[in-house]
Amino acid sequence: MKKTLLAVACISVAALAYANNVSDSAELVTQQCKISAEAVGTLKHLRYGNTAIRKDVGMLIHQSLKTAENREIANKTLNLMVDDKLSDVRSLEGKYCS
Repeated sequence: MKKTLLAVACISVAALAYANNVSDSAELVTQQCKISAEAVGTLKHLRYGNTAIRKDVGMLIHQSLKTAENREIANKTLNLMVDDKLSDVRSLEGKYCS
């Protein structure tokens, strides 16, 4: 349980650090993808269910991205990551954030 709370706290802090921008830069969108990959990989290793992962990471996306178009793209990418058999963070980043 401590690992779960620590993982969620670390991911939340990283997402909030980038949420203070007024608009979504390309760098912010890329960083959000990497944060999502880290969150998905970590939560898969902790045996979270797909619905819980989508809900928790989706909330982070909603908080950090300002434009609806970027949120939609990030959520589609999130769904692909969750449905993928891969759970390694680096593999998810390489496949979906490059």
